Amino acid sequence: MSQVLEDSGRRWAALRTAPRRTVVAELLLCALVASFGLIPLLLVRPDRPVLAVLEALWATLLVAARRYRPVVAVLGVSPLLVGHNIWTLAAVALVVLSATRRIAPTRRAWQVVGAACAAVAPLTVVRVAPRWEDLPVELAGNAVSVVLLLLLPALAGTLLGRRRLLVNLLRERNSYLEQARSLSVSTARLEERNRIAGEMHDLLGHRLSLISVHAGALELAAGRQAPPLAGQAELLRTTAGTAMEELREILGVLRHTEPADGSVSDRGTRADITALVTESRRTGGAIELDWSVADSAVLGDRTRQAIHRVVREGLTNVLKHASGASTRVEVRSAGGGTEVSVTNGVPRTDGHSQGGTRSGLAGLQERISLLGGAFEAGAVPGGGFRVAAWLPPHTPTPAQEHTRAYVPVPAGTAAGQKGQPGQGGSRSPLSDEILTWPRVLGAGCAAVLVVLPTVGYLVFLLLAASLG
Repeated sequence: MSQVLEDSGRRWAALRTAPRRTVVAELLLCALVASFGLIPLLLVRPDRPVLAVLEALWATLLVAARRYRPVVAVLGVSPLLVGHNIWTLAAVALVVLSATRRIAPTRRAWQVVGAACAAVAPLTVVRVAPRWEDLPVELAGNAVSVVLLLLLPALAGTLLGRRRLLVNLLRERNSYLEQARSLSVSTARLEERNRIAGEMHDLLGHRLSLISVHAGALELAAGRQAPPLAGQAELLRTTAGTAMEELREILGVLRHTEPADGSVSDRGTRADITALVTESRRTGGAIELDWSVADSAVLGDRTRQAIHRVVREGLTNVLKHASGASTRVEVRSAGGGTEVSVTNGVPRTDGHSQGGTRSGLAGLQERISLLGGAFEAGAVPGGGFRVAAWLPPHTPTPAQEHTRAYVPVPAGTAAGQKGQPGQGGSRSPLSDEILTWPRVLGAGCAAVLVVLPTVGYLVFLLLAASLG
């Protein structure tokens, strides 16, 4: 009893969660079957109108139950084969064809169909009990109806059911291969990133360590012998230390490890941008900062990191190509997001800039576009240069940027009974001898050919009823 209640609850939940399109299609189909079984009774009055109306309503219920109670639906078509309403025979073929493709395994479907066929004989005897002389004719006619309206649609339904399994197996195999390919690509990418991280650590790490050590010695010597140069030596040492920390951060990103605590959380804040501007002023530049973003504004880590990168790239370009030029750094709220810009004027003296490769600007543009923002860089009227970016209020996470979630197509009801194939991707792909599209298409074509005699028989019966 508890199993029945549990099964009923599960089916009711599936019915409630069915797509709206499916529900609308089922309601329209039930209304069409009811109309097809009732409206002709107004034109051609049957011998027993009450039974004919009940049969039409019963056919409508079977059509509605064929998706969630296929066994009951197949067994319930037997009374319609011996009934008084000939217009419901079209619903018989529809119910059998649709229900048998949902019954698994195929042997069970044929057992249900056999039980429905066996029930036709006693029902025929009950119907013609007062007229025994008509029994042979009725049995022969119902036998033909059983073959054409039960057996042939059941054969087509089982073929379509097997086709459904093949399609699900194809989807499962495609899911497995796609996940295997994705894992191979991820593994190869991780190995390459680790190799690059190792090369960067071995080459750059050693050089930056030497620069930091010599800058420290130079700072001590300058403090004793040339105090005016001590500040520049200290700047060189702190810059080398900062470069080393940033190198470690980049290596951590390449190796897919989490950055150290506080290495990213302070990036892009007002204090961080102020420190960048102050550090650049120590080189002799006239740099102003205009920070108008409210302190209560919530900026994501990636937004703040992008602000840091834009400001740092802009100030670096000023120091390289327009040393001494007046510069203005602005960070403000605009358009629901955050706008950051670095604008410099014409340098006071002719510099010795040899130009650049614009690789830093290209990298910035790619970073901002990944965050869904806008980036521009170019000359301003009257001389000078401007680097600006607009960042949206919410930026995607790194996982959303660099990965694509792959959701394999779940297997069908029958195929999903063993291990839920197509969801875990842990099963090996099945043999190509089984999973072939010609077999899938052949099952569908065979099912269509099987039901052609059924369609012809129904057309003949309905035309005879209309003319009679």
